[in-house]
Amino acid sequence: MTVHFIVHDEGDSVGVVVVEGLKSGSRINGWIMDQDRIIEFDAANDIPIGHKLAVKPIAKGDTIIKYGTDIGRAVADIAPGQHAHVHNIKTKRW
Repeated sequence: MTVHFIVHDEGDSVGVVVVEGLKSGSRINGWIMDQDRIIEFDAANDIPIGHKLAVKPIAKGDTIIKYGTDIGRAVADIAPGQHAHVHNIKTKRW
C-alpha cells in the first residue's frame, strides 16, 4: 500500500502530500504517525508534493493545525481531500 500523505496526530486538520502526481479523484491513503493508523478518502484536487490537504472538514474561520501547531485560519470552507494552501489558508499574524 502506498502512503500518499502524512499526518502527525489525529488532532491535526491537514496532512502533507509525500508523493508526486496526486490527482483529483484518486483514492488516497494517509498515515497518522502518532496513532500508527491509516486513513483514506478521495483527493478533491490535484495536489503537488509537499503541499497540504484537509483531512477533516474545516469551516471558514477555523484554526488550521499541522504537526500539532496552529499555522493559520481558513478563509474558506475546506472539505477532506481538498488542497489546503494560500488560496484558502491565511496567517493570523496580520
